Amino acid sequence: MGFCLCLSSGGSTDSNQIYEVNDYGQENAVLYSEQHDVPQDVGSVSSLTGGKGFNQDAAILHLGYGTEDGVLCGVFDGHGDQKYGQLVSRIVRNQLPSLLLGHMNNHSVTRDSKLICETAFLAMDKRILKFKKTLDCSSSGTAAVLAVKHGNQIMVANLGDSRAVMIRTSEMGETEVVQLTNDLKPSVPSEAERIKKRNGRVLALEAEPHILRVWLPNENGPGLAMSRSFGDFSLKSYGVIATPQVSMHQITPRDQFLLLASDGVWDVLSNEEVATVVMKSANGSAAASAVTEAAANAWRQKYPTAKVDDISVVCLSLNKKR
Repeated sequence: MGFCLCLSSGGSTDSNQIYEVNDYGQENAVLYSEQHDVPQDVGSVSSLTGGKGFNQDAAILHLGYGTEDGVLCGVFDGHGDQKYGQLVSRIVRNQLPSLLLGHMNNHSVTRDSKLICETAFLAMDKRILKFKKTLDCSSSGTAAVLAVKHGNQIMVANLGDSRAVMIRTSEMGETEVVQLTNDLKPSVPSEAERIKKRNGRVLALEAEPHILRVWLPNENGPGLAMSRSFGDFSLKSYGVIATPQVSMHQITPRDQFLLLASDGVWDVLSNEEVATVVMKSANGSAAASAVTEAAANAWRQKYPTAKVDDISVVCLSLNKKR
């Protein structure tokens, strides 16, 4: 689906109540506002279902998060069993914002951002584990990239292989892009070292020698292509963790957009290509859909025999009055 708007929090609609706290309308991609009037050109959110069945992605752009001018952006890329992967991504989308806000209300975001995010993310992982009777997450889970804006500060937390970038204009008026997160995969030496120290195995299949995966010590599974995630509890004793990498960024007058996207974008488009698409779009409200469409087209051109991955994007306009 593309741009979506939900103006009321609603309640759980799932019989097992695993979506509790806020169901956000149960759409894959949601623009949610605490206010009745949504400012024009504030940003956009979009999610396209790939060719693998269920859309396991979930994404949100939450306006009025914590304070009147606060914003939360999040992209959650589920994986593993299709049924369970898409459930985990929505559970995290629905519950992590309120969980994080509770921790933020008791701390200074600038001073304690790393501690706040680490504590909230680990608490979220424990919540998922509580659903184990109805939700098998031994080999299913979700990546997560999340950003919170308050004033001219942006806090970014990353878990897995989704990505956040800042798109800005240079002094000469040219488009620049700055990657704000690291892709946390087993191919990163420090990530692989941690996994190997915990007796996890890191290796690639013969059919895909360019993709390193995490495997159990004595079993040929599950083959996780990221080194940090929510869920994936069979690998939590072997170096896969739910601790995010956290960073703080100050918005400058040259910063135009903050963009978060699942790896369905980054597997086929470079940071610079994404920035070009965003800057060429009509405005912030059209940017996310423009990027998802560009990524889908790139998949079909580069990998015509492969199934297109799920693709999700959140784009927030910066330096806009709300």
